[in-house]
Amino acid sequence: MNIQVEDIRIRAILATYRKRVPVTEGYVEVKDEGTWKQICDRHWTMKNSRVVCGMFGFPSERKYNTNVYKMFASRRKQHYWPYSMDCSGNEAHISSCKLGNHLTGAGKNSSCDNGMPAVVSCVPGRAFAPSSHSGFRKAFRQEQPLVRLKGGANTGEGRVEVLKNGEWGTVCDDNWNLVSASVVCRELGFGSAKEAITGARLGQGMGPIHLNEIDCTGFEKSVTDCKFNTESQGCNHEEDAAVRCNVPAMGFQNQLRLSGGRNPYEGRVEVLAERNGTLRWGTVCSHNWGTVEAMVVCRQLGLGFASHAFQETWYWHGDVSADDVVMSGVKCSGTEMSLSHCRHDGAHVSCPRGGGRFGAGVSCSETAPDLVLNAELVEQTAYLEDRPMFLLQCALEENCLASSAHNTSLTSGYRRLLRFSSQIHNNGQSDFRPKNGRHAWVWHDCHRHYHSMEVFTHYDLLNLNGTKVAEGHKASFCLEDTECEADVQKQYECANFGEQGITVGCWDVYRHDIDCQWIDITDVPPGDYLFQVVINPNYEVAESDYSNNVMKCRSRYDGQRIWMYNCHIGGSFSEETEQKFEHFRGLTNNVVSAR
Repeated sequence: MNIQVEDIRIRAILATYRKRVPVTEGYVEVKDEGTWKQICDRHWTMKNSRVVCGMFGFPSERKYNTNVYKMFASRRKQHYWPYSMDCSGNEAHISSCKLGNHLTGAGKNSSCDNGMPAVVSCVPGRAFAPSSHSGFRKAFRQEQPLVRLKGGANTGEGRVEVLKNGEWGTVCDDNWNLVSASVVCRELGFGSAKEAITGARLGQGMGPIHLNEIDCTGFEKSVTDCKFNTESQGCNHEEDAAVRCNVPAMGFQNQLRLSGGRNPYEGRVEVLAERNGTLRWGTVCSHNWGTVEAMVVCRQLGLGFASHAFQETWYWHGDVSADDVVMSGVKCSGTEMSLSHCRHDGAHVSCPRGGGRFGAGVSCSETAPDLVLNAELVEQTAYLEDRPMFLLQCALEENCLASSAHNTSLTSGYRRLLRFSSQIHNNGQSDFRPKNGRHAWVWHDCHRHYHSMEVFTHYDLLNLNGTKVAEGHKASFCLEDTECEADVQKQYECANFGEQGITVGCWDVYRHDIDCQWIDITDVPPGDYLFQVVINPNYEVAESDYSNNVMKCRSRYDGQRIWMYNCHIGGSFSEETEQKFEHFRGLTNNVVSAR
């Protein structure tokens, strides 16, 4: 019979642990018939400790000083739970453990002969480990991990990706279960798995599918040590496995609130800050407040992804007593677990516009889109065209050419264009919609339709140390569903002032033969270059993953022809491979000085 209890907790007993967040050591207590009871340690094992630590978000357990607890236990009367637990150590939750022996003792007062309450001491993952100065480390860099989670809204959740031969790939969900998922979670410094998710419910990955039919015992150090099948025939990215891990309770969500919104998912951001020795609520300065900062707020509150960041919040009447700005200059990288971990001005708040109606605001959503460019297609479709200037009038007006084009003869001049196709997929969980409403769309004569995003992509040619050599340009787009996967219906089209966007499971194709789908390389000397495309570069629209918005290729130009090779999406290779790619010098002896 399995264990059934109303609740379980780790209660800190020693003073040093009572002040700490998260609580890593203390009595294991279960709620039984409405009261908290200790567990007799006579049948308690380290395997039981491992399961309890995993439930509370800790990857492993450790030994502790029993003498202190013995002394403590002798001083007061305990209320013991009348059973013991019998776990094998790989369970994700104690409800999967077997119920152990019934304790001796009559009625409600079970006794624990010569024993004392069971204690667990857990080892937190590095991101949650308390450190002497600030409570815990704000940022940490792991040594090249072999596993990562992508596309999840909250800490400790996402699609499982594995590094193999320098390339990241996904895991097929055949036989995917809590035991295997828990190995992934513990490897990443979280506890056991709360949920093993199948069917690409946290978005589809790209690239290879590395592992299939994973079969773990639950005690492996890494998921790559488990048995698995490398053949993934019959698997596709619609079967990408994902996970939600148990994460330590850090209490971050209590330091922040949204107020004045129409529902719990939106509102003005109010933070709890210390002012003159007292804690009080106040607003965040909205100067430079953007999607990345909003993402951190939504994650901290457990509300998913940000859908919008607001710099004015006069239409949300927050708490008037919290109008004063208590946090300014906030700049986040996007991976922080709490807004207070982002760079900010500290106690010296500076916010010329003031708080109140200009307080920063957010709206959150459980799902988000995720745009990815098809790198292979860029490699296959790239070519050079010398195009006469008289065919480029429209493009010139739209700033799609380098500035020297203004001095090129309209009748006899030409521009050398590096052309390619862009195929942009939405691999996320919700549709990609432009930020601007119809009233702000701009009519583009060249393309004969409205563009809903003025800066949707950056096209650039860089030299090998990362400096721009061609001016490139910022392309504006009309967003539509050109094609979709078999079972998905097209929703968006550009013609006739239609609704714009890219549906989940669809892609938008800008063919190589339309205006502005190029980089003007007329003034570029022969040589080795990096070609780069960035989608949604200003983070104008929220996405579940921005790391895959960059696409890079190596390119070699000999003055007549161009070769594109090694085209890949950002984050698809290991850091080591990526660095080799960046620093490969290639042939440098065919660089001609500026003509």
